[in-house]
Amino acid sequence: MSDAATADADPAPRRSKMPLILGLVLAVALGGAGFYVTHSGLLGGKTETAEEPPADLPDIAFVPVDPVTISLPDSQRATHLRFIAQLEVASPHAAEVSALMPRILDVLNGYLRAVEPATLQEAGALVRIRAQLLRRIQIVTGEGRVRDLLVTEFVFS
Repeated sequence: MSDAATADADPAPRRSKMPLILGLVLAVALGGAGFYVTHSGLLGGKTETAEEPPADLPDIAFVPVDPVTISLPDSQRATHLRFIAQLEVASPHAAEVSALMPRILDVLNGYLRAVEPATLQEAGALVRIRAQLLRRIQIVTGEGRVRDLLVTEFVFS
């Protein structure tokens, strides 16, 4: 009877693999959706806006300064300073500044001859000299005409 009783009883039902497969499919689908939402910026993150065009450049012109070569006093050997620059000016004032170039060169020569050769070898010398020359040039040309002094060559040998 014990053998017949166990044979008649239903064997343990086998579990279905359907919930496991359904869970795996849902996990992949939700992972893909989460990646898409974060990558596309739909959730917080980046917002797509039209880029603004860059602002127009100011109306400027560059007036070249004639090369200046100066013999510097040195007791041991002859030393020279070669200086070439450009003046950044408002376009309407370019002709006026060009007409004042002899005075500008006079100011450049006068200041650069007064600088000690030891000063030229210091680390921040060019920045200080540039600022001094710009201020002197602005005084000669009048306020508002020269915006900046761009040093293109500064060779001390």
